[in-house]
Amino acid sequence: MSTKRPHTVYEEERPRKKRITPEQNSRHSYYETERPRTSNKKQTPSQRKKKKRRKKRRRLKFLLFLEIIIILLAILFGVYHFFFSKIQQDKINMTNVTINDFYDENIENYRNIALFGVDSQTNDLGEGNRSDAMIVASINKKTKEVKLLSLYRDTFVNVDRSNGSELTKLTHAYAFGGPQLAVSTINQNLDLNITDYVTVNFKALADTVDLLGGIELDIQEAELGNLNDYIGNMNKINGGNSPKLKHGGKQVLDGNQAVAYCRIRYVGNGDFRRTERQRAVIEQIVKKAKDTNPITLSKIVKQVFPQTMTSLDSLDVLALAKDVFSYEIVETQGFPFNTTGTKLSGVYYGIPTTLESNVVKAHEFLFGTENFTPSDTVKNISNQIINYTGIQ
Repeated sequence: MSTKRPHTVYEEERPRKKRITPEQNSRHSYYETERPRTSNKKQTPSQRKKKKRRKKRRRLKFLLFLEIIIILLAILFGVYHFFFSKIQQDKINMTNVTINDFYDENIENYRNIALFGVDSQTNDLGEGNRSDAMIVASINKKTKEVKLLSLYRDTFVNVDRSNGSELTKLTHAYAFGGPQLAVSTINQNLDLNITDYVTVNFKALADTVDLLGGIELDIQEAELGNLNDYIGNMNKINGGNSPKLKHGGKQVLDGNQAVAYCRIRYVGNGDFRRTERQRAVIEQIVKKAKDTNPITLSKIVKQVFPQTMTSLDSLDVLALAKDVFSYEIVETQGFPFNTTGTKLSGVYYGIPTTLESNVVKAHEFLFGTENFTPSDTVKNISNQIINYTGIQ
């Protein structure tokens, strides 16, 4: 009887494993690990109930989250409407203001806004009121550093009225044509590109200082007489009973006292020192506001905004407000840098000597532009002033 010998499987006869490339192996691993595996195991009734409860809880959490978001949006909208509906928004199209044809490579890095303080006792902040204070606030868009350039109200400049151009005081522009003509006049005589402004009255400034708890100022002995006269005047205009000051030195002033300090004109080189006082008050307000609490800031908004007129819309205000604690006033100056006081037909004027050279210095101060070339418009106005006054 023969026995069958087991069949020997040689190496070449064995089935070879299919080689898998790294790419195929990657795909293979993905499908092996990521593909959901189905189970044939049926869920019990209790397991199905637990699953339904988990889904229900997830839906409730989502709905709760959605409600919170809606409530927060409603609160933000309410605050937004409450605060910014109180601003007197100017409906004048400020894109029509005059801007000369000039080139300054640095000016686009700054946001320039004109600030006006008017002597208004009726909360009418438009045409017909003289601008008691005029300041160009130049904000560095990147660093948030702010430079303030006070414009002397008696400066002899060109003003384009509806019935023709005339050389007159800068302060007259606001009275002749409101903020639009005032901004156009500043642009035309200084080669600036301002399209926005903010106007406040005396009471708005006084209320701000009072709500901040007063500001500290260094009063000179020589200023006391004129200051106390204006304090009495501000008590009549704004109401209140702010006491007159008894001595000089550093001391905390209330609202009416601070505004009176801004208005001093006849002590310390006239309008030059006067604009320095105005800038000092603004600096102290900004400093105090940065250290105050949100409740006080909201009170200021509620009380002061109705006494403010601006071309800025609410979104502009919000954009500026979000950086309020980043702003830092780094330098202040007055314009013109060089000027000669004289009387023309019995009226005092400050004659820029010359307007052209002062504009060059203004661009260097505000934007760091060296050797700025003024526009033909500024050159022509500068020559007109020289020809009319004989002062250069």
